[in-house]
Amino acid sequence: MKGTLYTLGISLSAILIGCVLGLFIALGRLSPFSIIRLPFVWYITFFRGTPLLVQIFIIYLGVAPLFISGVGSTKAVISAIIALSLNSAAYLAEIYRAGIQSIDSGQVEAGRSLGMNKIQTMRYIVLPQSIKRMIPPFGNEFITLVKDSSLASAIAAPEILYWARAVNTRFFITWEPFILISLIYLVITLSLTYLLNYIEKRWNIDDNR
Repeated sequence: MKGTLYTLGISLSAILIGCVLGLFIALGRLSPFSIIRLPFVWYITFFRGTPLLVQIFIIYLGVAPLFISGVGSTKAVISAIIALSLNSAAYLAEIYRAGIQSIDSGQVEAGRSLGMNKIQTMRYIVLPQSIKRMIPPFGNEFITLVKDSSLASAIAAPEILYWARAVNTRFFITWEPFILISLIYLVITLSLTYLLNYIEKRWNIDDNR
């Protein structure tokens, strides 16, 4: 149960941070100025093109020691959240970008003709319409992130896989702990899938009204 709570905490924190950071990166990625756009393109390329486990080790061994001393679980948990957030933000940024670009340019022109500036047009016209289209890929990314949080066990973050391995090492049993955590992951991901499907259906009902 302790490991499950840590898994949920790490995943939820990474999802929230990744959503905010991903939107910021997507807007930078869409900039018409190459000097602004290129750093965001490089960011996305790096985090999508390198293994998440390597990124976790870079954060844990190279970045976290600059701010956190010691080797306790707090350092491991914070490092895992940072790494998962940065990685997720790169994928979410591309989802945001695709969703924003899927909106017809006429919508933007209509907003500008009403006297809205670029920020207002993005906030009140483009994002509300594009977010509905982003829900399915968002759901896939969130589910992937929950499962990827198991990689935090490599730096001794006390999430669910860490405790399953601890049970395996101490009592020399394999099937029980790993089957159990598989079922827990399945319950979490199915619950998340159901929630996102409900939001999508509810959104469609509201639109029809």
